[in-house]
Amino acid sequence: MDYKNSKAPVSTVTYDKRAVEAPVENLYEAISIIAKRSEQISADMKKELIEKLEEFATYNDSLEEVFENKEQIEVSKFYEKLPKATAIAVQEWFDDKIYYRKQEQQSK
Repeated sequence: MDYKNSKAPVSTVTYDKRAVEAPVENLYEAISIIAKRSEQISADMKKELIEKLEEFATYNDSLEEVFENKEQIEVSKFYEKLPKATAIAVQEWFDDKIYYRKQEQQSK
């Protein structure tokens, strides 16, 4: 998924409790679903960042030769400026982009 074009806020936002719990009618269930999605997003973003940073990696045995690569620093800064995984997950929740099913539905 493209997290770079997310409309999620970068700073902290207060949400209405009733709006969060509306789709499942249970606040704790809604938070649980959002938290699981947030973990998925975080893992995806971390994997993508590591893959991009490995392009710049130089493997040598000498600790004296540490190079600061400007492209590597720019990639890191770009990912630092992205919204947090929790903010993206909450935005997806409000945009009804998260698929979930209840345990009762699964057992039938």
